[in-house]
Amino acid sequence: QVQLMESGGGSVQAGKSLILSCATSGYTYVFACMGWFRQAPGKEREGVATLHTSKSVPKYAESVKGRFTVSRDIAKDTMFLYMNSLKPEDTAMYYCAAGYSYYCTSTSPANVRYWGQGTQVTVSS
Repeated sequence: QVQLMESGGGSVQAGKSLILSCATSGYTYVFACMGWFRQAPGKEREGVATLHTSKSVPKYAESVKGRFTVSRDIAKDTMFLYMNSLKPEDTAMYYCAAGYSYYCTSTSPANVRYWGQGTQVTVSS
């Protein structure tokens, strides 16, 4: 019943910024953890960031720490990923994800219950 829809992807030059949005609907309240993954061609899907609904401190992959920020607008049932100082290696399909608390404990794709369809981010040098 849960649906997630990403938006905001696009093509930008290195050093620029993008804001990704993940609009949710359905029984999202049963999932305590939400976050973002990304997958580049030929690579494994990797966790980018997670945010527990009952916690105030989000978690980030080391590769994006200090550059990306994840947040949630509860009133609009929307999660955001603010991406700054983008690098070519950030190029990937970005996916919104939702799961139970253990997803925030272990950010493995196997722990995700629902996925968005993805939004492409392309960063050129």
